[in-house]
This record gives sequence, C-alpha cells and structure tokens, in this order.
Amino acid sequence: MQAVLYVAHGSRVKAGVEEARQFIEKVKSQIDVEVQEICFLELAEPSIVEGVAACVAKGATEIAVIPILLLTANHANHDIPHEIHKAKQLYPNVSFTYGKPFGIHKKLFNSLQDRVKQKSTKPNEEIDVLLIGRGSSDERVQFDFQQIADQLKRLNNYANVDICFLYGNGPLFENTLKQLQNNRRNSVFVVPYLLFTGLLKIGIQKKMASFGFPDDEVVLCECLGYDENVRQVLIERVKETLYSYRESVPNG
Repeated sequence: MQAVLYVAHGSRVKAGVEEARQFIEKVKSQIDVEVQEICFLELAEPSIVEGVAACVAKGATEIAVIPILLLTANHANHDIPHEIHKAKQLYPNVSFTYGKPFGIHKKLFNSLQDRVKQKSTKPNEEIDVLLIGRGSSDERVQFDFQQIADQLKRLNNYANVDICFLYGNGPLFENTLKQLQNNRRNSVFVVPYLLFTGLLKIGIQKKMASFGFPDDEVVLCECLGYDENVRQVLIERVKETLYSYRESVPNG
C-alpha cells in the first residue's frame, strides 16, 4: 500500500506548527492516496521516524517522503535522508521514494510579487526588493536564491532585487541593513523567503526596528507563506514523486 509522508520543518512557535498542519491538510484532499501522514524535521512532533511508523501501522509498504522545503540544502541532502535510513533499519520491507524541495518555480514568483503588492502602491520600476533567505553552508542555496532574485526582477521589472541570509554563506541580513542605511535610491520592500511565521520572522522585525528606517522607505512584507501558489507547488511535487519523478534516497 502506498503512503505519503509530509516532512515540515517544525518551529518552537506553536502557531507555526499549526500553520503547517493546516496547510498540509488542504493538500491531502488533492492527493489520491489513502495513507497520508504529517511529521516534522525538528522542533515539533511527530518525528520523521514516528511518521514512518504511523504509515506502516496503517498498512503502508511504499512511502513517498515529501520535504516541505523551499531550497535544496543540508536538510534535504543530509538530515531527512539520515532519518529515512534509520527508518529503513526498523522497517526493511518498506520501500521509500524521496521528493524534491520546491526549488525555483514560476508559481512562487507570483507569490513574491503578491507580497510586494500588498505593501506597495508605487510602480515596480521605482522600488527595490530584498529577499531574505534562512541561509545555509551549502553554496547551491546561494546560487539558487540568486537565480530566484534575477528572475523575479526580470519578470516584474523591479529596479533591483537583492538577496541576503540570516546565517551561513552569502551576504548577511544585518550587513545588508547597514548598507541600506547609507545607500538606497528607492523604497526597499523586504520579503522573508520563509514558509511560516516563527522566531525568524520575529527576529527580522526586531532587527529592522533597531535600525530605525522610515516606515515608507524600508518596508517589511509578509513571509512567502502557505498561499495557493505554494499549495499548488507542493501538490505538483507529491504527484511527480508518486507517478513520474523517482529519486533514490541520498546517503544521510
């Protein structure tokens, strides 16, 4: 019997965990698989191994593991595969397939544009956008994020689209804010490239407030979030894992 196991990131903020659960419940109704379970990579329960156990308890012999992650980094390449390998040892007769993170997807560009439109009344040609990523030591994350920024600028004709990260490789958020204090020509709309409202979003708000930017010159937008575009991307990732795209689990 086929099962789908959704792996959300998890958060110390209960509201963030609940957001993920509600989002996944909306997706489940669009997937024609009887056994569908939710688990979390960290900071919330059930764990991945516990999620696998729940699938097996309902009769699953094949489990499609779907990472609810924006970009391919250490969580996708190492942490989740490591947990799957642990589950394989417990359930050697169960086969696993592993889906792809959301990656660079045209529907997500629409969501990013929506976040800016919610806060801006100016023509796109007169505003700058700053995308904030979670960050990673994986160089591919910076490359992919830059690709997203470049395509977002091209598709929407923004004056400029820059990237920064909360940690890891690449330009850091705090350093970018320091640069904005002394060097900005247009209003800057800051979009956290995050799926849920949690401690990272709260930290972004506090850090921006500490710089004392004028409200109409450096504007914090809502997170990417769990909107309809994001839902459609996840449905696509599930279906391609189940019916077309198949990937062996990387070594964890």
